Amino acid sequence: MIVIHHLEKSRSSRIIWALEELGLDYKIEFYKRSPTFVAPPELKKIHPLGKAPILTDDGVAYAESGAILEYLRLQYGHTQPKNIHQYNFWLHYAEGSLMPLFVFKLVLGLVTPKVPFLIRPVAQKITQGIEQSFIEPRLKDHIEYVEHFLGEHEYMADEFSFADIQMAFPLKVLSTRTQLDIPNILNYLKRLEERPAYRRAQRHDID
Repeated sequence: MIVIHHLEKSRSSRIIWALEELGLDYKIEFYKRSPTFVAPPELKKIHPLGKAPILTDDGVAYAESGAILEYLRLQYGHTQPKNIHQYNFWLHYAEGSLMPLFVFKLVLGLVTPKVPFLIRPVAQKITQGIEQSFIEPRLKDHIEYVEHFLGEHEYMADEFSFADIQMAFPLKVLSTRTQLDIPNILNYLKRLEERPAYRRAQRHDID
């Protein structure tokens, strides 16, 4: 039996979606976040890193979204992606290039409230400087790149694939930045959210 160890409000939602796309039987083990929003220690009993997503199949634990998606595709999928080059690129781009910028921005946002009150203005100035000089210019390049690509392609690998599942999470995060003009990305997300498997996965806290 396939078991997905699902941490609420996490990227493990992608794996549930993939399992629904494949039509596989699976079981979900739910884990609640702590008051500080970190994963519970119980996850370390499944995998030493103790972070979601984790999938177990025949007693073997698989971690990391991209690796899990590839395992499911190779083990249970029936066809190779139409454009394997683009598939491999976007599968790794999501977590290797795009998502780290959001995580870095999130971490910087936690700095100022944590420092002593008297030095908060200094901390805020430093973090804002890093955002403006490092994060935002790079994020702008990535947004333009993805927006242009989706203006010419319906899906990441010319037809729906697990690369789309992998990319959906960071692009959904991006879509919350309401000041951005990203019509191609928003239309792409709408196409993904209309998929029956995506809607079925919604029952399991896919957001």
